Amino acid sequence: MIPYFYVVKIHQKMMERCLQLASNGLGFTYPNPLVGSVVVHNNTIIGEGWHRKAGGPHAEVHAINAVADKSLLSESTIYVNLEPCSHHGRTPPCADLIIEYGIKKVVIGTKDPNPTVSGKGIAKLEEVGIEVIVGVLIEQCNWLNRRFFNTQNKKRPYVILKWAQSQDGFLSPEERSEKRPYWITSEPAQQWTHRLRAQEQAILVGTKTAIDDNPSLNTRHWEGKNPLRVVLDRNLSLSDELALFDRSTPTLVISEHTAVDTENLWHAHASFKENLPKKILEILYQKDIQSVIVEGGGQTLQSFIDAGLWDEAFVLQGPTEFHSGLAAPIIDGQELASYKLGPDLITHLKPLANAGITV
Repeated sequence: MIPYFYVVKIHQKMMERCLQLASNGLGFTYPNPLVGSVVVHNNTIIGEGWHRKAGGPHAEVHAINAVADKSLLSESTIYVNLEPCSHHGRTPPCADLIIEYGIKKVVIGTKDPNPTVSGKGIAKLEEVGIEVIVGVLIEQCNWLNRRFFNTQNKKRPYVILKWAQSQDGFLSPEERSEKRPYWITSEPAQQWTHRLRAQEQAILVGTKTAIDDNPSLNTRHWEGKNPLRVVLDRNLSLSDELALFDRSTPTLVISEHTAVDTENLWHAHASFKENLPKKILEILYQKDIQSVIVEGGGQTLQSFIDAGLWDEAFVLQGPTEFHSGLAAPIIDGQELASYKLGPDLITHLKPLANAGITV
């Protein structure tokens, strides 16, 4: 008989592989979660896969299809970091596929918080006598799908704050000669920023940043999808000549006025008088946006901080000192990590109330 601790180690190792596979889909599966799966026979992986894009086959389908000898499936265990679905959506239920191939054991990282799925996939498998184990590396599984879990549980997008500041705590110097981004950090940090953009679904800036920096908010320094660009324009006063309005990628303008939508340029109404961050997130939630990067400016960032509506923050600090200028936001959070990227320092924070790996 195999010792229990050895079985636990095997389950953890295979679930780690599921998480590695699932992470390949980051930025491509919205609004679906990140899911990886492996099929194991006699402690050897014989098939693996991950969910690659919404509307496409789920991870379990890819993993089962990758098994060359399907006769081995009835003697195999399938691992998946998120509960297999049991309902017909854009694809057939994965629970049905597992049952169809006679797989006798399913190991699951965490339950799906979506009411359409939650617990139903597990119940369907158990009803036909399949052994189901739930909760392997549950914290890591929850963390990987924190955007999806947050949207399901809090009914709002996952909010990531990001800004670059000088060594002495300023977003920009006192005087600027051009209307363009003032690069505080190095080229590697800029590439890191574009990778972050490719991983998230939307990116937001305020009016002042749109005017002062004239940003493009795309992923030109990293391969991946451009996020939905969101800009606050209370009075619809921003110039059509700004890079944000080049129609190259979908852009959402939030204002107190109505306007006609055109190609890749949409509009949404909100009152700017009070609790604007909450209203912004309500608008994005209604548009099925799971995550948003709030990238500027200082006032917009501080408004989300003061409202307590943020889930992660990345503070990039360059080596330059300005001595005066626009002060960086004031934030109090739990440090998750701090690391150097070239000459720059990146600090990763979580709200104090949500310190640790939670959802």
